[in-house]
Amino acid sequence: MAVRKALAGAAALVASVALAAPALAAGPAHHDATRAALRAAVADGVPGVTATVTEGRTGWSATEGVGDLRRGTPRSTADRYRVGSVSKTFVATVLLQLEAEGRLSLDDTVEKWLPGVVRGHGHDGRRVTVRQLLNHTSGIYDYTRDDDFVRTYFLKDGFLQHRYDTLRPQELVAIAMSHEPIFEPGESWTYSNTNYILAGMIVERVTGHSYGDEIRRRVIAPLGLRGTSVPGTRPTLPQPSSRAYGKLAKTATGPTYDVTELNPSLAGAAGEMISDSADLNRFYRALLGGRLLPPRQLAEMKDTVDTAGHLPGVRYGLGLADRELGCGVHVWGHNGGIHGSGTDAVTTEDGRHALAFNFNADWTGDNDAVLEAEFCD
Repeated sequence: MAVRKALAGAAALVASVALAAPALAAGPAHHDATRAALRAAVADGVPGVTATVTEGRTGWSATEGVGDLRRGTPRSTADRYRVGSVSKTFVATVLLQLEAEGRLSLDDTVEKWLPGVVRGHGHDGRRVTVRQLLNHTSGIYDYTRDDDFVRTYFLKDGFLQHRYDTLRPQELVAIAMSHEPIFEPGESWTYSNTNYILAGMIVERVTGHSYGDEIRRRVIAPLGLRGTSVPGTRPTLPQPSSRAYGKLAKTATGPTYDVTELNPSLAGAAGEMISDSADLNRFYRALLGGRLLPPRQLAEMKDTVDTAGHLPGVRYGLGLADRELGCGVHVWGHNGGIHGSGTDAVTTEDGRHALAFNFNADWTGDNDAVLEAEFCD
């Protein structure tokens, strides 16, 4: 789920006015480049940033800017925030656990588990596999690109009227089915949030429980992720948290709106989760360290495909991206965007060095600069 991607067809998003506040941090001096990148994000218009690094048994956290533009209060290193598409790694982990238990196969068709759901305008669930959902090679249309959906849930007039609407997964899939596929299944790669709405529906069909319940039972509880939740239709953020800001427009000019409260069912299994930076580091370190999946399933998750030029330097596995940075270092994880929130969470392949950070803005901020600063500089 990414606000900037949803609006990208109309105009590119550019930097806005900066507002900074004193930083809060503790840790080794070798994170100076990372701190500078966080400050640069605030200078580029992000109201505030929070970040946490974990290296072995040591940690470092920092904030820059503000968490509330009206009150001028700083962000906290303990902030909980909407993580958008980082949710996809959690969903993929649950499906791979189900495969390890013999309850499904990644080569099962979507039709097997969701008969008649992927049909219309050339879509055919009999020709799409679970694996193709998870690695975005299904060709299924992304519902967040639908013009009516964008007007209703991403632009000012629609969002302010509909921010508390509840949307069922079947409704989101129906929007996608009203369009033609982007390509034939398996023939290319493109990011589609519809893939993970369907993945969440499959988890429920296989287990008899919602994907959120399965994430809580299989991931959140075992790892003790106290700052992580699957909110369902709850519109507010748990405390501690900062406010979230967006332009609700196709450009980065104009007023800034507080978009903190919204019904996250518009993102569902594609991006509704809430977490904090320490929890995200713990999750990705546990995942890459083999604590959540058997070796075979972890290898399948890391079996990547080319992103067909959409994401330079990135190969995509099953809800997990492999990014090669400018210095040649590879980091594994995911980023995510949703109204007023941009998140990145990655770790080195051995799980020893992890970074998670969040911008409380959806129109600006250079994620890659922060990654390069931490892992290369």
